Order: sequence, then C-alpha cells, then structure tokens
Amino acid sequence: MEVIIQKDAATAIDLTARLICDAVQEKKDSVLGLATGRTMENLYANIVKRYENDEVSFSRCATFNLDEYVGLEPDNKQSYRYYMNDLLFNKINIDLEETFLPNGVAADLAKSCQQYEEKIIDKGGIDIQLLGIGNTGHIGFNEPLSSLASRTREKALAPITLEQNGPLFGDLEEMPKRALTMGVGTILDAKKIILLATGKTKASILAKAVEGPITSMISASALQLHPNCVIICDEDAAEELEGKEYYYRIFENEPEWQTYH
Repeated sequence: MEVIIQKDAATAIDLTARLICDAVQEKKDSVLGLATGRTMENLYANIVKRYENDEVSFSRCATFNLDEYVGLEPDNKQSYRYYMNDLLFNKINIDLEETFLPNGVAADLAKSCQQYEEKIIDKGGIDIQLLGIGNTGHIGFNEPLSSLASRTREKALAPITLEQNGPLFGDLEEMPKRALTMGVGTILDAKKIILLATGKTKASILAKAVEGPITSMISASALQLHPNCVIICDEDAAEELEGKEYYYRIFENEPEWQTYH
C-alpha cells in the first residue's frame, strides 16, 4: 500500500483522474471498477473535462460499478445507474452496453450477483478499481462484519450508512435498506486499486483502515493485503495518519513517484 497526500481535495482529485486516464490511454481496452458517492462527483467532472480536451478515449473500455440499491429501477434518479449515466457515461465516448452495474431489480438477486461475478471474469478482470471509503470504513457496501473473502451479494445497510445517504432521498424512509455490492474478495481481485478520500470527516476512519488492524469491522482495512493499492488523500483526510511524515517523504524523494507530480 502506498499513501499519497495532496495539499487539498482538488489536487487529490486531479491526481486520481490523471492516473485513471493515463492508464486508459496506455491500455485502450481497460476494464474499470467504478464507485459512486459525493467524493466521486468532482472526480468524474475532471475525467469528463480531460475527455473533452482529447486527452483520453473510453471507446474500448468496459466498466463495473461496485454497487446498486435493491429495488431501484435504472431510471430512478437515486439509482447508481442514473448517477453514472448522468455524471459520466453520457458525457464520454463509452459504449453503454459495456457499462455494468449490479441489477437491484432482478427477479433472482443471488443469481444476478453470481452472473455479475462471471461477467467480470469474462472481461478479463478489473484493471483499476476506484474506491471511496464510507464512514463505517466500508468499500462498496461491505458494511461491518463483511467477510474479507466475500463476493458480489445482497447486503443490509448499516444505520450509519442510512443516516449518511438518507438525506439524498429527501426522506430516510424512502431510502432502500439493502443493496447489492461487490464483495471484499471481488475488490481485492482487481489488478490495481486506487482509493480516494478527502475531507476531515474521513480522517479517523482512513487512519483505522490504513494503519489499524485488518478486521471485518472495517472492510477497507483489507486493502492492506493488496499488492498494488494506492491511497490518495488530501491533508484534511490525512490528519490522523500517524505515519504521514513518512508518506510525505516517500512521495517527495523516491524517483518512481515523480510521475505523480
């Protein structure tokens, strides 16, 4: 695991966007694992701008999203399919038939989840998996006590997650209480992982995930096991990292990091 601390959220987002776009330009048929949430909104705007400036093409890419709410149709404005189409897919040159999300309205959710796993394998696996981190330490919707070997499945949402996301629905009672999510094991299968975290509200949980024990109570802590994982955060999110001076020194002095400037 490598930790790259940037001065502010905009710089952290810009670096993340550049890494993703550079990787797509290097491997035109990249398979991207994508995330949703507030942290990603500005990231996708940055990626769209790079596309509009002819810095990157997504014409041969495929994407797999981490999760989707159970019971929301794709055209529901609170669904993650709507979110992705609105903020990214409809603004770049990707084939919508090559953008995949778990099917939260499938007649057989368990079978649909298994098919999702098979589709990822059929595409050759995920080259770069983008992640945020939730207030419970979840990646995807892998809430506390999620198995670190788990695969795509249905998951009950934790009270903290409901409280955090509920306002987006206007009324907490309108928010689905369950979601389909890639498992921790599915995420760890990605060839490279980039986790983006910004803001003081993420400082405590990021420190636990990066420097604390590996535990199913904080699914993001499993990223410590991945051989090619990069944590990109701003100074606010890095506030409680005990090793932050060491992380700064690596970034500033090691030649292999110079391409990130």
